[in-house]
Amino acid sequence: MIQTSATFNAALQIAQQGVTLLAKWADPQLANKCPRLIDDNIVTKAKQILFWNDQHELNTLRLLFDHVKLDKGQDKQYYWQPKAIENSNPTIPYPQLEAATDFSNLKTEIKSAIDHLNDDDWQNLSLLTLIIEKFGSFLSLGESDVALVDIAKTTAAVAAAIANNSNATELNLIAGDLSGIQKFIYTISSDGALKSLRARSFYLELVIEEVVQQLLIGLKLPRTNIIYAGGGNLYILADGTENTKKTVEQVREQFNEWLLKEFEGKVFLALDCLKFSIADIATAMSTHWSDATTQLGVYKYRKFANQISKFTEPRDSHEPCGVCHRDDVETLKPLNPNEPNSALACGTCCRMFRLGGRMFGIKVIIRSPREDIKDKLDTLSFEISGTKVYYHLFQKWKQIVPDSDTALLVNDWTLEHYQFKNFRNAFPLLLGNYGQQSQEESDEVEGTIGFMRAGEMAQQAKGIKRVGYLRMDVDRLGQIFAEGLGRKQTLPRLAGLSRQMSYFFKVYLNSLAKKRQENFLDNCKNNNIGVLNNAECLTAGERKNLLFIYSGGDDLFVSGAWNEIVEFAFDVYQCFRAYTGYNPDISLSAGISIDNAKSPLYHAASVSGEAEKAAKANGRDSLGLFGQVFKWDEWLGIKDTNIIDFEIKQYLHPETKPNLLGILPFVKRLEQQNIGVNYSRNFVRNLLITAQIQEEALKKFEEDKQSKEALGTRYYLHLPKIAYTLARLPKYVLDDSDFRTSLKSPYNAPYFRAIATWIELLNR
Repeated sequence: MIQTSATFNAALQIAQQGVTLLAKWADPQLANKCPRLIDDNIVTKAKQILFWNDQHELNTLRLLFDHVKLDKGQDKQYYWQPKAIENSNPTIPYPQLEAATDFSNLKTEIKSAIDHLNDDDWQNLSLLTLIIEKFGSFLSLGESDVALVDIAKTTAAVAAAIANNSNATELNLIAGDLSGIQKFIYTISSDGALKSLRARSFYLELVIEEVVQQLLIGLKLPRTNIIYAGGGNLYILADGTENTKKTVEQVREQFNEWLLKEFEGKVFLALDCLKFSIADIATAMSTHWSDATTQLGVYKYRKFANQISKFTEPRDSHEPCGVCHRDDVETLKPLNPNEPNSALACGTCCRMFRLGGRMFGIKVIIRSPREDIKDKLDTLSFEISGTKVYYHLFQKWKQIVPDSDTALLVNDWTLEHYQFKNFRNAFPLLLGNYGQQSQEESDEVEGTIGFMRAGEMAQQAKGIKRVGYLRMDVDRLGQIFAEGLGRKQTLPRLAGLSRQMSYFFKVYLNSLAKKRQENFLDNCKNNNIGVLNNAECLTAGERKNLLFIYSGGDDLFVSGAWNEIVEFAFDVYQCFRAYTGYNPDISLSAGISIDNAKSPLYHAASVSGEAEKAAKANGRDSLGLFGQVFKWDEWLGIKDTNIIDFEIKQYLHPETKPNLLGILPFVKRLEQQNIGVNYSRNFVRNLLITAQIQEEALKKFEEDKQSKEALGTRYYLHLPKIAYTLARLPKYVLDDSDFRTSLKSPYNAPYFRAIATWIELLNR
């Protein structure tokens, strides 16, 4: 990429101003070490468009999520605590109800970082951008809910977009969507599936990265013009000329030719640009954001329209690949050469299997036109229009790769790494990549050891030896971006929403899985109002037997020991709710499947996906688990009876709310009481029988579930059987009056099957 262009210089000037602002705020004496900055016409106009006033000062940052309103809206005000992003595995930041007044620690860190910059560093756009991100993600500039990093990066993007025409009145928003991801990732056989799935997810991240690279190179834009890229989507700000449209069309056609050849049409790139008024950037940007996304639907409905002749050409069919089942490959090879009777697979599946065994501990990915590089973990290549480019993967960050043009440092905010003289265009790559290393002997080429396998995770499970699969995503995310911010729909705020969502799913969840104590359990004991103070968990152990198959901009797919997956789901939900300030319009829905380690993974993915759909159909903010669907609060334990339907509460009156209400409180109490295997089995059996009787009886009332007879069946039919069940528990359990009276309460009648199933699996 040309780094002496007008677009690069415009972005560089904005980045220099952002870092200078941090320097002067931290210590006015640092101003003497900053370059002398004079705004040219481009910089002046870009700052005017974004309302960046040189008189604005850095201050406490309001929580942007507070301004999201769909049905209910937020009734509190939260603030981020001023801090720098840690070099690696940053802890989850939780907003507080009180604004911070002490910035001394952050100022000290900023002073130390900027004090050591030399003249070359001030010309390093990558480094300056990272400094702004590292120290300016929790500080506001101008408006109280706009972070310095978001105003600086969007201003730099505008400056680069108008660098060649300061009189421009229109810009283009480029939007891209890689469709068919689910088909590519999930519809594979069980042979090497877990390993291959993780690799396929990662590979698609690099596909989007290469699309971005091709666009930036073609349009001569710096990386600051990426508003968002990841999870199969991208948004880039570009100039409003016809050249942008032509470049977008060219990249779209070239990539789809390659995708058709590489994946037999399973994956398709929808890519287009939308022209809009430059004045809307700071006023009404979400409409254009939504329109650009909607416009992609035209291409999705006409997939490979320009390559349609390729589908009609006669071709020979061959033996299907044993993994993805494609039959257009003439020569298949053993998926695992070291395993007798290994499935025969196509080249793509063999590469994914190999990559899955070599991904553990990736620190840096370097893009280069050269293939012959030493000491690499693996290499992925793309051949677009006859030109090959290679992505080399390394376990050590400090690498020298001839002719490289981009270095992607995985979840890395160490400033020194971005000052490495042999890196060009070094940027952090956010990647949800948590996983434990396999303890089994390597069966991989060259003795590499990859991520823990399904069988290993099952063996680590408590109770029944099974693997769990969790699928989870943000409810109504499209609506949040399109409508949630109301009149605050500016580009910096939309960029801020994207950034904060990506950070949670791609960065903070890694830290939650790796350091549960620090990110979750310690905060449960924290008495600060509003910070996980009401969080619940079954056990206080670490949750390390997990593998992130995919964790993107707003969703995730994670496998692991079944009991840890269940608890991890509860952790994620509660952390996300705290992270978003408990805004009632921002929630998650999820589905969990539990399966034998050798069951086809595509089946587990399908079952967990169906459970997630059922959770969405339950009014969202729900979890599908054990074949049951309830609101998260019902699973975790209901503290506020307002979530119970008003008519139900009226019917149950004058019944009082029991002390234990919901599913987790009973499971937790029984686990703590350690009632013994025989008692546990009897209890579970009777509870399941009770649930079965209820469910069979309720089938008569499908058409009128709110009739008094139906409600009586649902909430009181259990009493005789529950009395019988309680009478057969140990005396020390019966002495627990909360447990005894709460179990008999009609409020808990809907939860018997879920309670019994959970206890049964824990004690199998």
